[in-house]
Amino acid sequence: MMPSPMNAISEGGIHIAASTVTAADAAHAQFQEYARQLGVQEYVAENRIAAGTTLALTPTDTLRERALQDGGTIGLADALGLDTRDETDLDREILLSMLACPVPFVFPDHEELLSAVRIRRRIVQGARRTALAFDTEAAERPAGYWTYDTERGFTVLPGQSLITALQLATQPEEGRLYAFSCYRATEYVTVLGIAQELEQVNPELYGRLQRQWETRAVMSGRFHEVFLREYGSLDAPLPPGYYVPGDRLWFRNPDSHSSNIEGYEGSWVFYLGSGLFNNFWKRDQPYTLTAKCVEIYHWRHGAHDNAEGKLAMDESVVEARSAVTLADPDETARVLERMLRIRDPQGVYEEGGCIDATRECARWVRPGTSDIVLPDFPA
Repeated sequence: MMPSPMNAISEGGIHIAASTVTAADAAHAQFQEYARQLGVQEYVAENRIAAGTTLALTPTDTLRERALQDGGTIGLADALGLDTRDETDLDREILLSMLACPVPFVFPDHEELLSAVRIRRRIVQGARRTALAFDTEAAERPAGYWTYDTERGFTVLPGQSLITALQLATQPEEGRLYAFSCYRATEYVTVLGIAQELEQVNPELYGRLQRQWETRAVMSGRFHEVFLREYGSLDAPLPPGYYVPGDRLWFRNPDSHSSNIEGYEGSWVFYLGSGLFNNFWKRDQPYTLTAKCVEIYHWRHGAHDNAEGKLAMDESVVEARSAVTLADPDETARVLERMLRIRDPQGVYEEGGCIDATRECARWVRPGTSDIVLPDFPA
């Protein structure tokens, strides 16, 4: 029987929930070697729970004192001198941030933990390279790789690689940018990271994923159900400064008026590590948490009725207002005091800010333990 996913065990951190004590011993040895390779042994406390079958990994006091403030990880890379443009440093930030989670990241074995770290790394790398044209109504994909049908969505042409098709749609080297909403863009970056890992460790499931996207796209709520776990809740929210590189997350627009503009209900992004969030529209200008909060705050000032009488957004007003706020420490602090609150529940616009209570990450992917069930090509 496979262990339950997140929130099944009250303690946080990383839990490798093996089926037997012997398997837990093997996971312990494997993790110790992995931690040695990354050079993070001093930051990891190890314990056994569940009658010795589960290896519980949590932050040491050294890590808490050096890099974790108020349960947050936003300053972890800077505190430890990590350069997350380097793959090994990025893996270090991913692993150490996971240790600090107040709810457990549960894995059935050490191999699933390794895949989780690599998927997060691939998502960060893909998000950094993604550049798109913002459009909530139009949508385009590279000819020769994609076709569109109202019932099936954008599907990959038979014989074309899903991985290549996703890369061409989201990571243009020069010239044309393809139109996306930020929500759909996060789906493409996520499934690309998962597909790249599956191609290496679970080619059978990768083949089914390829056939799925040749048949029918998995989108929106169904995408979330098939590929992602959500951790945290409105009843027990994650700290506003807690993020793991590779997290998919939503910043909510807490202004009831401007949130009626399509595409401005909020902003879907990925956490890149080093205190930065990706920018799909200007990939060379990632956001800090402060800059993202200030931008969303000023959406209320960019809202206006256009020539057709439709509520629209004037990005130039938002940009100008944001620059003025960020140049004034007192005004920035005032805006952040509001925006760094946990968001109100859906449909409520009262005293909440833009911070969601939850984050999202990929499901298990390894043969024998994967819990990804494709709607048209189940196991």
